[in-house]
Amino acid sequence: MQNALLALLLTSSLWVMSSLPVEANDTISIESKQLADNLLDQLHQDATDANWDSYFSLYDPKAVFLGTDASERWDMEQFSGYARPTDGWHYKVKSRQLLQFDNTIVFDELLESASYGLCRGTGALQLTENGWKIVQYHLSIAVPNEDAKAVAKLIGAK
Repeated sequence: MQNALLALLLTSSLWVMSSLPVEANDTISIESKQLADNLLDQLHQDATDANWDSYFSLYDPKAVFLGTDASERWDMEQFSGYARPTDGWHYKVKSRQLLQFDNTIVFDELLESASYGLCRGTGALQLTENGWKIVQYHLSIAVPNEDAKAVAKLIGAK
């Protein structure tokens, strides 16, 4: 009797688990990949050209930009105030990975900058009624592991 009950519970558990939605879709559709790549490529081109109206149109109005400094968590109004007076910035995309979760695409990209060297951009795109929009972008400087302790000391680690 116990073996039959255990087999029923195990079978039921496996059936329930197999019916749960897959969390991430490793096989992002060709169309979604192209749209996401185009949007992010346009973002970088607009930043290079200081084409701020186009640049900020790629973000959702409620988006957040996280900069390289710990104090840089900006809503779009704050980020626009920072960016618009500048002549822009240039990051060359070295690689990009995309992962789709229903109507959200998360991404990470390795970027090369003359000012900061190797950087990483990560973020999320959300499918809205106006198409894909950036809802979060995070820029970080890629610190090699062998230099991490020295950098940590520079920013106050003990």
